[in-house]
Amino acid sequence: MSDLTTTPRRPRRHDPGRRDRLIDAALTVIAERGVAGTTHREIARVADVPLGSMTYHFASLDEVLAEAFTRHAESVARVFDERLGAAQDRDAAVEAVITLVSDDLLGSRHDLILTVELYVAAARKPALKAVTQAWMRRSRQALERHFDVTTARELDALIEGLVLHSALSTEPMTPEQIRHAVDRYLR
Repeated sequence: MSDLTTTPRRPRRHDPGRRDRLIDAALTVIAERGVAGTTHREIARVADVPLGSMTYHFASLDEVLAEAFTRHAESVARVFDERLGAAQDRDAAVEAVITLVSDDLLGSRHDLILTVELYVAAARKPALKAVTQAWMRRSRQALERHFDVTTARELDALIEGLVLHSALSTEPMTPEQIRHAVDRYLR
């Protein structure tokens, strides 16, 4: 009879926040490498977890992307809610919109890249288009606190256009030019 020695099993590590860390890691990878460069392996590496954690927590890479972009969209929508919720009247709401674009939406290169990556990926992936639709709906609801439905929709498109223009331009609009564009439309 052979003398087999068994190595004791390592206890399972209790890690209730792992799924959230994987989503955060996915956002980091997307911002650094784009959607095209985002892989299960790279997300697991950034989250410092075994690769198998990806398939344990998510059915596919598309599911990870949808969860990550939903988290990003919700964080931006919260800023819309806070800024416009604090505005006491239409003039304050106009100022809130200008601040949203100049400071919040264009203030973080990381968030700006995530937004552009979401727009591009949503053009091809229906699940991500659903994320953008939910985001636009929530943004318009925040805008509708101070503007009629038609104006809120058009203003939301103007905001997205200003963000994309600034993200893609070699000469992005200055805060003064953004103010002028928003003032011209709303006042």
